[in-house]
Amino acid sequence: MGTDTAESRGVHAPVRDRWWLIVAAGLAIFIAQLDASIVGVALPRIEADLHTSTTVVQWVGLGYLMPLIALALGIGRWVDTADPRRVMVLGCTGFAVASVACGLAPGVGWLIGARVVQGCFAVIMLALAPVLPTIAVRPEVRGRAFGTVLLLGTLGGVTGPPAGGLLVEAYGWPAVFYVNVPVVAVVLAVVTRQLPLGPRLPRPKAAWAAEAVTFGGAAVAVLFALSFAMDRSVEWGLLALAAVPLLLVWGRSASARSLWSLVTAPGLPGPHLAIGCAYFAVFGVLFVTPFFLQVSLGVPPGTNGWVMVGLALGTGCGSVLGGRLADRVGPRRVALSGTVVLLAGTASMVPASTTWGAPDVASRLLLIGVGFGLFNAQNQARVMSNAPQDRLGMISGTTSLVRQLGAAAGSALGAALWATSPGGATALSACAATAAVAAVCTALAVSRTSVKRPV
Repeated sequence: MGTDTAESRGVHAPVRDRWWLIVAAGLAIFIAQLDASIVGVALPRIEADLHTSTTVVQWVGLGYLMPLIALALGIGRWVDTADPRRVMVLGCTGFAVASVACGLAPGVGWLIGARVVQGCFAVIMLALAPVLPTIAVRPEVRGRAFGTVLLLGTLGGVTGPPAGGLLVEAYGWPAVFYVNVPVVAVVLAVVTRQLPLGPRLPRPKAAWAAEAVTFGGAAVAVLFALSFAMDRSVEWGLLALAAVPLLLVWGRSASARSLWSLVTAPGLPGPHLAIGCAYFAVFGVLFVTPFFLQVSLGVPPGTNGWVMVGLALGTGCGSVLGGRLADRVGPRRVALSGTVVLLAGTASMVPASTTWGAPDVASRLLLIGVGFGLFNAQNQARVMSNAPQDRLGMISGTTSLVRQLGAAAGSALGAALWATSPGGATALSACAATAAVAAVCTALAVSRTSVKRPV
């Protein structure tokens, strides 16, 4: 009596398709990813209005990112033991309250603290949302379901900069946080209507907190070292050494052994490696391109925003097309096709030229976006299909962690190349060439992984 299982929490093939729940899952990822990218364009205005420095204001972004990395594994374990409806209500409500607190911040210290809290609730939504397509629709339409969820989630990341620029210009920087509230209200309305109310949420285990401190602390130390090494003295790079003892402590824990046995199970290593490589490729190019447009080509910021929409548009088209194709030919073939298109898109930027105009860059970003859209959702569908049904939350956590690390590493590469290259075209060419190599690695990881057919 009272034993929690996948069946008791509704993790089984549904008798009917609940597409509104799929939309809600996509919107949850959308706002979580949006907040990771939208705040960047608001930082100069925040710095001026709150009378702070660039050194301090950068923590508005890093404060949100820290929990996404540090808590991903522990929250994934917790989601596997908890009622999905209560988990999503907690995550969305806390995220909305923290968003309002960000917008009302009277000072930068308050804002950074609210951003950390916001990230803690965002990681809950990111861990649960990929689980919902597995319990909301039948296996034969799961490709379209994951395509819809990852479409919205990916768009949240790539549309943040242009959307943020418009909001800051029209309403001021608090608007980039207030925009979350109506979206959260929609998610809550759908979830409370579509999911039954289960048992109370279990308390997190002490071992999960230890994992957040050790493994999460190591990941954050590496992230900070990558982020600061190009801007500060070489001592910032030494921060990465702090990760070594933390990883050694974590590696001796039962949690580490359990995680390793899970992610190395058949059908799981390849998709995880592919996620990291693809995000590394896309976010490296995504970081350098705005600098190339504005500094090298002299494109004004407004036009810059519209050029970047090409990536979002391509991602959307690729996600929708990929979802429909996957239900016919399988997610593996679609994901592999996406890596080929991603390779073509990144290779088309080599060599970059200062004779290009905004349309030249937009068309290349569109191609990269199509490949990324084809790959991203269907690779996630593959990893969720291959995961044990009682460990879906954990796998959502591991894939979320790999995404954040891949994106951070790609952005750090872009920053390093821009800071050290003699010209903008050289920096973009080098970054695109590295991204093309990462795309090849993605394709290899996809092609070598079999798919476990759902039963």
